[in-house]
Amino acid sequence: MVLLASAICTKSGKAIISRQFVEMTRSRIEGLLAAFPKLMSSGNTSKQHTFVETESVRYVYQPLEKLYMLLITTKHSNILEDLETLRLFSRVIPEYCRSMDESEIAANAFSLIFAFDEIVALGYRENVNLAQIRTFTEMDSHEEKVFQAVRQTQEREAKEEMKKKAKELQAAKVAAAKGRGGKMTMPGFGSFTGGGSRTEVPASVETTTIIDTTPSTKSSYPTRPAGSGKAMKLGSKSKDIDNFVDKLRSEGTEVISHKQKSLSKPAAAPSVNISSVHLKTDEKITLTAGRDGGLQNMEIRGLMVLRINNSEMARIKLGVENNDDKGFQLQTHPNVDKKGFASDNIIALKQSGKSFPINSDIGLLRWRLQSTDEGLMPLSINCWPSENDGQCEVNIEYELLQEELELKDVVITIPVPHGVGGPVVGEIDGEYHYNHKHSQLEWQIPVVDTNNKSGSMEFTIAGHPGDFFPVTVTFFSSKTFCDVKVTDVCSVDDNKPVKFSQEVSFTADKYEIV
Repeated sequence: MVLLASAICTKSGKAIISRQFVEMTRSRIEGLLAAFPKLMSSGNTSKQHTFVETESVRYVYQPLEKLYMLLITTKHSNILEDLETLRLFSRVIPEYCRSMDESEIAANAFSLIFAFDEIVALGYRENVNLAQIRTFTEMDSHEEKVFQAVRQTQEREAKEEMKKKAKELQAAKVAAAKGRGGKMTMPGFGSFTGGGSRTEVPASVETTTIIDTTPSTKSSYPTRPAGSGKAMKLGSKSKDIDNFVDKLRSEGTEVISHKQKSLSKPAAAPSVNISSVHLKTDEKITLTAGRDGGLQNMEIRGLMVLRINNSEMARIKLGVENNDDKGFQLQTHPNVDKKGFASDNIIALKQSGKSFPINSDIGLLRWRLQSTDEGLMPLSINCWPSENDGQCEVNIEYELLQEELELKDVVITIPVPHGVGGPVVGEIDGEYHYNHKHSQLEWQIPVVDTNNKSGSMEFTIAGHPGDFFPVTVTFFSSKTFCDVKVTDVCSVDDNKPVKFSQEVSFTADKYEIV
């Protein structure tokens, strides 16, 4: 078949998105789409048909509520293949759109176009199914990862430089205060002493330093003459700040001090000393569960990537330990010896005379699991809102179902009604943070493992039971859900062990209780 174009259009012929697979002018495709509703309303076609022809092209279509999924092909194409391709196009749309309306289609236009490109290339149908299309469109970009790594490094260096400068300025201010008998000059803010006037530091400055002069310092200066009393006093600065913070907290705004900020930072993934042979395993979970129980969908995808920075280490083989008992589907790279992996759990190149590429990320092994078995969930969340006279008492608990996992930096986010004040939190295992701006209550648990398998929290706030969903979960684990790991790396030539490093991460891409 030769497919000229695909489009999602309204019944009046207005194109929401259109993708051309052969060279075609804009006026040509607009004319073809504009002619389609006229052919449908001409009365010459039966309602049982799903195609209509003109002198030059064939329209193959499928109604989607108030829209049409439309393919434009040549008259010589195989109509059976056209209909099969049309069905695949129609099945792709619900994967990216929650409803079949014009606004939802337009909002996900690029995702749909990328998926269309996986189905058809240069006018000819590709041999793909729906699962492969989803896999291809979700594959990671090496260039994007490099860009993000560079940006994170730059941000980290800028923060370190900022801290260093702040320490230098603080040390200079303290030294200046000691050397001048209590007089201190702040660049850009004027100067102040124990008995003179001072320029007020703006309220936007986050860290406030209060310096109290000693009695001996005060005696070396004349006493400030009595005045109107409107000048700010050093002793009252702290009280003013405390009163202002207390007022903000009473209004439901969470205020975190400089010291609290340093304590509340989530623990970062442990740093790894990267060797010439480095392995990175990245596993992500996408899960949707019902608020009344039951797992709607769970999908776990993992990828093992190899990077070699020394050409002398390029001829290697990897020993893999596979203890998976959950039914993961494992797939090796086409250039990897599949028989060796299946029989001996060895990852090596199919052609023994070749070497692995240098200074590039090579995907060696990937795995996937899709299930609706509730017993396979890593972490179960049970949220029970109870309404009583306009107030809701919410009890929420978690339980670790896979005891071999150790989940770190677990954050369970519960949406709360806006404009009714902050929630009143009662008993809680862990800590919480109320995000007033986004109307969210964040329940923070540092570690969930066999020693801390379950926990609960309860809070009260005005609202209705449906206001507290969807509940979302994020976490980090240094052990994958699929129990697959590299145990040793050896040279192909002399079978000697090769030093290697590896990073392992298991994170939640989307974890919702709806």
